[in-house]
Amino acid sequence: MPQTPLRPDAQGKVRDIYDLGDRLLLVASDRISAFDVVLPDPIPFKGEVLTKLSLFWFDLLGSTVPNHFLTADVSTLPAEFEPHLPWLRGRSMMVKKAQVFPVECIVRGYLAGSGWKEYRQQGTACGIGLPPGLRESSRLDEPIFTPSTKAEIGDHDENISFDRAAEIVGPDAARRLRDASIAVYSRAREHAAERGIIIADTKFEFGTIDGEITLVDEVLTPDSSRFWPADDYEPGRAQASFDKQFVRDWLEAAGWDKRPPAPTLPDDVREATSEKYIAAYEMITGQDFVPEGAPMPQTES
Repeated sequence: MPQTPLRPDAQGKVRDIYDLGDRLLLVASDRISAFDVVLPDPIPFKGEVLTKLSLFWFDLLGSTVPNHFLTADVSTLPAEFEPHLPWLRGRSMMVKKAQVFPVECIVRGYLAGSGWKEYRQQGTACGIGLPPGLRESSRLDEPIFTPSTKAEIGDHDENISFDRAAEIVGPDAARRLRDASIAVYSRAREHAAERGIIIADTKFEFGTIDGEITLVDEVLTPDSSRFWPADDYEPGRAQASFDKQFVRDWLEAAGWDKRPPAPTLPDDVREATSEKYIAAYEMITGQDFVPEGAPMPQTES
């Protein structure tokens, strides 16, 4: 165990970020957030699953849109990281720096979550009119782009209209982000369907590198997407899932008011969530999940 913990230059809900000059080191922790609050208990192997699945998608989708990935080989890290390689291995990746857009790029292919709640009340999803008669979990005729703001830790993301996104990033950038998001989602949805998984919706982050729209951060993981088993899919009800909806459901059943501090997760919920994440990885990639790294020290988060 390293005697001196690494101190990230920035920290998100899940990721720790280290500034390496012209590059960044992204480290996926085992932390989990729900309702924009970081929970107190880690999910076993979660960081490795997020990293390995993102690397799979970056490779598969590279011809659809450029991404920021450089390498996951920890032997290329600067010398000060050497004592920490056992737990960095498998959960970290070096990436190019990008100018990140200040909006979340959400694509919905099915009617679920906040989109379903709004549709029941107004017949719209994030302000976009939808046909009458849809049911919970209905597949949409075409995927829709429903951006949101980026919240600070502890705050909530807020759905915004396309026009509002255009005001924030500019009309041309908003159109490019919409088109790139739908293209990436559509390609990924095709692949996942062949593997028995429905990607109901997902959230992307984009930036620019040398003026080019570039996919950054994680991509199409159980943290950023709703994954449903295709063999159990049935419109008109909530679906079983491979993502952190399992944790959200437990928190809501526990009566939590969705404000920090969050309650402690029981061990069986943590283990079951880990199993769901690993199952999603294995189904999507067709590969067994083999942990590479040591558990991440809790003092690092």
